[in-house]
Amino acid sequence: MKYSISNQFLNLAKASFLVLCFTFMTSCSEDEDMITDEEEIMTQIDDTDFEATDWTEATHSNDVDPNFTEVFEDNAVKRLDIVITELRWQSMLDDMTAKYGSFGTGGPGGLSSSDENPIFVPAEIFYGDKEWYRVGVRFKGNSSLQSTWKSGNLKLSFKLDFDEFEDDYPQIKNQRFYGFKKLSLKNNFDDKSMLREKVAGDIFRNAGLASSHTAFYTLYVDYGDGPKYFGVYTMVEEVDDTVIDTQFSDNDGNLYKPDGNGASFASGTFSESVFEKKTNEDDADWSDITNLFSVLHDDARTGDPTTWRDNLESVFDTETFLKYLAVNTTIQNWDTYGRMTHNYFLYNNLDTKKLTWIPWDNNEALQSGKQGGALSLNFSGLSASSWPLIGYLYNDPIYKAKYDDYVAEIADGVFNTTDMQALYTSYASLIEPYATTEVSGYTFLNSSSDFQNAINQLKSHVAQRAAAVDDYLNR
Repeated sequence: MKYSISNQFLNLAKASFLVLCFTFMTSCSEDEDMITDEEEIMTQIDDTDFEATDWTEATHSNDVDPNFTEVFEDNAVKRLDIVITELRWQSMLDDMTAKYGSFGTGGPGGLSSSDENPIFVPAEIFYGDKEWYRVGVRFKGNSSLQSTWKSGNLKLSFKLDFDEFEDDYPQIKNQRFYGFKKLSLKNNFDDKSMLREKVAGDIFRNAGLASSHTAFYTLYVDYGDGPKYFGVYTMVEEVDDTVIDTQFSDNDGNLYKPDGNGASFASGTFSESVFEKKTNEDDADWSDITNLFSVLHDDARTGDPTTWRDNLESVFDTETFLKYLAVNTTIQNWDTYGRMTHNYFLYNNLDTKKLTWIPWDNNEALQSGKQGGALSLNFSGLSASSWPLIGYLYNDPIYKAKYDDYVAEIADGVFNTTDMQALYTSYASLIEPYATTEVSGYTFLNSSSDFQNAINQLKSHVAQRAAAVDDYLNR
């Protein structure tokens, strides 16, 4: 592993840190000594004079298609190293403290609310024998991020943006990682098997739905004292990067990441702020979303169901949603629509002019779950008016019949017991040496037996779901 450049950074960072400490002591009050502003951080280390010696067209440029075989290899555990100067790492920690409180101050309760993401800082990424330069790195997540932070666990999720700082470093203009601009490193929060994020994402995609590719990685982070093992992570493809670029014929449509009350689609709950745009941000037009609200709640639903279905299908890809719903309910996934008002995307597919559902954030899948548990196959107890995209469609006999067909297709196909249990065995064998050697302070395991117990639970779960489907379909 090449660290010559990072060592130069470290020496420069230490010198800068001493200067900063003196400056703060003489000119700053005690409540102003945390460095949490990205622009301020950028001015504190002059590291603009460098040559991107490892740059090749295939590995670093934006002139190639994304290399899914390299980045998202299924049957491998690859290693990624992040090297961050001591000063910049401290700035990331200070920013987290300012947003969420001190590190290690409690469990999952009392989570904070912040409209701002954690800050990006420049860092070096090492993979194989190559370096990626001044990559934007930040912590990512919501409740999982805060809970991990508050519990005193540094196994935090990261977001990587390979040309985030191209304005500051012209050498990295349009830098990519084998064709990818953005990637997420998920920490497998609350998942002692470390398989749920990968397996659930693959099930959605294998069922024919637009969904992120996933892969296993071990992560090492050097923030001044040499590489530290942060454990097994799941690399996840970003929806607003290559998912809409490669799984749709046109990536110029509106992409939304809903989060908040209006994301339930209950009548009267729409607000622009809930439907955050990830593309076309400067175009203040949410008519595709408001049209879906209007059609969904039109009186024709009960007075003229045929017209209601026709109107709904003109603005919303009901086939994709019903298949997604069948997958999500069959495999069980509680931390999304139906229980929670987040963890999905909507993309206005320009080919069809319809909003299309894209699942996201699946670490809580493949279990009965929390917050009342995953929805039952017949959605008993669900308030149709509170969750109308499920309740109204399931209460329509035409849509219910399609949903039922998809449930059978999923249970007998991509989620059949024999194949899934074999897959769990294979993946467990693949990652076990890396999972059970995670170290205290960078792991969610209490002991190595936690890992195998979690694998056994997954194997039991798929058998239980097969029985539940048979019971639901009366077969």
